[in-house]
Amino acid sequence: MQYSQKVLDHFMKPHNVGKLENPDVEATEGSPACGDQVTIYMNVNEKTHKIEEITFQSYGCASNIATGSIITDLAKGKTLEEAKKISWKEAAEALDGLPPVKMHCSVLAVDTLQKAIKNYEISHGLAEKESFSKQTIINELKKILYPKVGESIVTLKMVKYVGFEDGVAIIDVDIPKFDEHRDNVADEIKEHLEKYPEIKDVKVTM
Repeated sequence: MQYSQKVLDHFMKPHNVGKLENPDVEATEGSPACGDQVTIYMNVNEKTHKIEEITFQSYGCASNIATGSIITDLAKGKTLEEAKKISWKEAAEALDGLPPVKMHCSVLAVDTLQKAIKNYEISHGLAEKESFSKQTIINELKKILYPKVGESIVTLKMVKYVGFEDGVAIIDVDIPKFDEHRDNVADEIKEHLEKYPEIKDVKVTM
């Protein structure tokens, strides 16, 4: 697998690693059982809403460590509103690109950052907790990439149906049986959705 020099540099000597002693907020996304997990810690200036300190801990591959490193670099010194605009594509570009099958690591890093920001805003009365709906499921599906090309399964129009009833999420995805990434996509969908207490079961049909 071909990595850029920047990915290797951030993997070998990651920036902002470790846990802040008394963070204003922290957030974790992913799961060691599924291969990748990131936790982000932040201290935010209450008056300016600037991210003054930000660190991370991660479990996973070289890409996961490198994206955790670069996302903390990109967010540090920015206001919460500015940091919200950081995209997974921007994170990947800052590393001079990632292999398509590893692009999901940049999504995980950005997703963890956004969760930390949201947690801070809710705890400080700057935002309200969003109510769960079918749109919540769709938003999560937008974060799932088709490994072959490193693009969202929603953008690629691979998601044919999204349903939610009586705690059961039903997702119909158009991926041929012979596709080597079929099981990986199904596992990603379940990982992204099972974290919601409102969802009791996830059924993926292909």
